[in-house]
Amino acid sequence: MEYAKLNDFVIVSKDSDFHQRSLLYGHPPKFIFLRIGNSPTSKIVQILRDNFNIINQFADTQQESILVLA
Repeated sequence: MEYAKLNDFVIVSKDSDFHQRSLLYGHPPKFIFLRIGNSPTSKIVQILRDNFNIINQFADTQQESILVLA
């Protein structure tokens, strides 16, 4: 978490602990929460590809700290 914060990374995870931390502390680091349950890697890749433009906009904005994708 500290490495991501110091290096301006965006964390992508299905783990709700990251989601709670992001709500509590904000950013950095920014967090993309994949609310998809148990899914094959191919579905995760497809969701990320389908939302490429939204993810880029999210990474560039200063106001938002969390992006939820389903």
